Amino acid sequence: MNHTRGPLCTIDVGERTVETEDVDDVLASYLGGRAVGTKLAYDRVPVDVDPLGPENRLYLATGPLQHSTMSFTGRMSATAVSPLTDGLLSSNAGGFLSRNFTATGYGALEVTGESDELLIVHVTDEGVEFEEVPDLEEAETAEICTYIEDEHDLGAEHTVTIGPAGENGVRFASIMTSESRAFGRGGLGAVLGAKNVKAITFDGDSTHDVEIPPLQMDVHREAATADHIMKRQGTTSVTEFANHVEALPTRYFSELSFEGAADIGGDAVEEKKYQKGTCSACAFACKLPTRDEETGLETEGPEYETTMAFGSNAGVDDVVDVMRSNELCDQLGMDTISCGDVVSAYLASEDEFGNVELIHETIEQIAYREGVGDTLAEGVDRFHEELGVENWTVKGLEFPAHDGRALHGQGLSFATSNRGADHMYAEFYPYEYPLVGEEEAFDKNGFEGKPPKVVEHENLNAIKDSAVLCKFSRDFVTPDRLEKLLEADYDALLEIGGEVVAMERHFNNQRGMDRGDDSLPYDLPGFEDALEAYYDERGWNEDGTVPESALEAAD
Repeated sequence: MNHTRGPLCTIDVGERTVETEDVDDVLASYLGGRAVGTKLAYDRVPVDVDPLGPENRLYLATGPLQHSTMSFTGRMSATAVSPLTDGLLSSNAGGFLSRNFTATGYGALEVTGESDELLIVHVTDEGVEFEEVPDLEEAETAEICTYIEDEHDLGAEHTVTIGPAGENGVRFASIMTSESRAFGRGGLGAVLGAKNVKAITFDGDSTHDVEIPPLQMDVHREAATADHIMKRQGTTSVTEFANHVEALPTRYFSELSFEGAADIGGDAVEEKKYQKGTCSACAFACKLPTRDEETGLETEGPEYETTMAFGSNAGVDDVVDVMRSNELCDQLGMDTISCGDVVSAYLASEDEFGNVELIHETIEQIAYREGVGDTLAEGVDRFHEELGVENWTVKGLEFPAHDGRALHGQGLSFATSNRGADHMYAEFYPYEYPLVGEEEAFDKNGFEGKPPKVVEHENLNAIKDSAVLCKFSRDFVTPDRLEKLLEADYDALLEIGGEVVAMERHFNNQRGMDRGDDSLPYDLPGFEDALEAYYDERGWNEDGTVPESALEAAD
């Protein structure tokens, strides 16, 4: 089986120590990326750890496909115990970081401890250096990237950084890379912030040899020549379709369609797009560098989830206003989905939907924990009672779009996801809109045949997050191609994905999570039966916990 190479580099930022350790057995068993991060965390992080304490460990890892020149491989994974969900959580980001990470020669990075000074950690194939940077306290993303380029001649593609939100412990703070790409979900930026690490840079010339089959060039060629709407509109291409089938959350989830969808959807975003945007080695180029000529505002995006969170869910129908919210989150270092939902919840409590000035003011207050922002920085699950709004989260994670009240299988997958309300954990929505062929599609209503498919796709996406492979490769990297690229049987890969999901679940079980956390803030007929069928398919207990027998392979 193809897997990433190199030792684990453990950095204790409190003690300023660096250790390397052979983890070939872990890499050989778990490919790389999310699976390796999960296995290392499962074995090395105390189950009672404080997510914002020094004993929490943050893992960064790439996978074997980052050693290819294939499209859809410009990504990497981050893993830690989340300060938002209180569970073990992985997030991944695109951009141009992954190949600079592999160039250091390390297979994975582990960050632990807590520094008494604000740090930049420089990781190269010649060693690790610590730089104290007190003058960069609360610097925004662009400022820290400019500093690193000026002082160290390293571009943003060599860097992960946090903004003011991460330093101030905002529970949905992101880790930013390539300036505008985010490890967004779950607040891992706050984990780095608690360790007083402002940024980590990666550079070197020690990439290990991982032989990827020639099939990679077929995938790359097809990605380059495909006529696909995502090349023009990114994920916003689905906005008006989701609105039509009433799966577009609106005005803090009180409605399922938005009268202004066309004004913030794919065509509106495409009008603002001024050049192609992509990730490392990818010819699909679905990213969205956008510019508003009238105001001079430039950003990357918004993607569909952001147009929901700061558009329809906030009652905003001007794409430039959504672009401004997107750019503020990127510069301040916050997940646009969680932040948008948090702001929308606040708007609901104040009856201020559509108040753009208040929205942008509130985003900044959250990042600096000023005024009401100090409350909102805790996330909806922790403040909803105080504000008198409904708790639109699963396991503490705010909802994306693709509403489960319309797409019932996606609703089930929101509930079962170990990350919480995350649309990419099982990525079931394409089968219910549908965005796939008729032979693969499901009726969006009901649960017939869906629990086994949710299990399969949770397992498959764990493998993609470990390879590391973009989810939008689904039309190009079919199961038979995945087998060839990773040199492993598809069913065997799904078994590894199942182990990853089980390790996440068991770790979270030990932190008190069970079936009661696999719940939704709305009722779906047949949901409890579907949940039991999901547990049966996985061989888990009826209370949503993992039996020891299901963890034998992981041990």
